[in-house]
Amino acid sequence: MTGQIIYEVNLTVDKQLEVEYSAWLQQHVEQMLSLPGFITATSYRVTEPVPPSKACWTVHYVLQHQAALDQYLQNHAPAMREDGVKHFGNRFTASRRIYQAN
Repeated sequence: MTGQIIYEVNLTVDKQLEVEYSAWLQQHVEQMLSLPGFITATSYRVTEPVPPSKACWTVHYVLQHQAALDQYLQNHAPAMREDGVKHFGNRFTASRRIYQAN
C-alpha cells in the first residue's frame, strides 16, 4: 500500500463539552469520509496522559495518496475546521500530523 497517507488529528476539549463534542466528532468523521480520497478513519479516545479538566481524541484518517490530502487541505479543510470553531469556539484545540507509508 505504498503511497497511502495517514492524516492524524489530535483533539482536546473542555471536559464539560465531552458528550456534545463526541457526538459532533462522529458526524464530522462521517463528513470527512465522504470526501474524495478518504478511505477509512479510526477514532481513539485518549486515556493517558490527559489533563483532568480535558477530554482528548486522536483520529487517524487513511487517504489514498498525497494528492488526495493536498486536495482536501486546499479545497475542504478551511470549511471543515471552521465548523468546529463555530460549534465550540476556543474551548477545543486541534493539532495535526501526516504520515506516509513506505
